Amino acid sequence: MSELPKCPLCQSSYTYEDRGLFVCPECGHEWNEVEEETFAVYDSNGNLLADGDNVSIIKDLKVKGSSTPLKQGTKVKGIRLVEGDHNIDCKIDGFGPMKLKSEFVKKLS
Repeated sequence: MSELPKCPLCQSSYTYEDRGLFVCPECGHEWNEVEEETFAVYDSNGNLLADGDNVSIIKDLKVKGSSTPLKQGTKVKGIRLVEGDHNIDCKIDGFGPMKLKSEFVKKLS
């Protein structure tokens, strides 16, 4: 018997398969195998972000090792999405390479 995947939300090992979906009895999450392999990152307004998008910072952010904060409205071009706590890798003019949390940015059209 093949081993079922753990729940991607709560990491429970008590998952089961039902009608082609995996179900977690602890948190109620349902997913298919494709969803487990990919991840989605959303901005502060709930818009789906993708690699190469342009975003704007929505509030002043303190930067460790710098005396000046990142100001609200700073535009960031060509982001790259990564897994982890800080899920956006980018380069900001005047600051260099940075890692940002998606909750502090909004997608520019």
